[in-house]
Amino acid sequence: MANAATTNALERLLRPLSRAMTRDLALAIVNVQADDETQERYDELAEKCGGGQLTAGEQDELEGIVRANTLLGVLKSEARTFLAGAKPS
Repeated sequence: MANAATTNALERLLRPLSRAMTRDLALAIVNVQADDETQERYDELAEKCGGGQLTAGEQDELEGIVRANTLLGVLKSEARTFLAGAKPS
């Protein structure tokens, strides 16, 4: 699962995106959310994980969702930072 080192690496890799950020792009990123199907699958896998019932394939799937969510979290953080300093257009 994602850790601080992974998150820091993602932040460094995404810095070029920050330089090309626009208000519209930042707002779009901040508003991205998982669809209902993905959220339900995550909830199901997380519950099974808590009960120690995940298969190896499910563990891989859960880790993939967590990695994607970590990436999205970093993107949202960059977008919020941009919006906090952006001038209204």
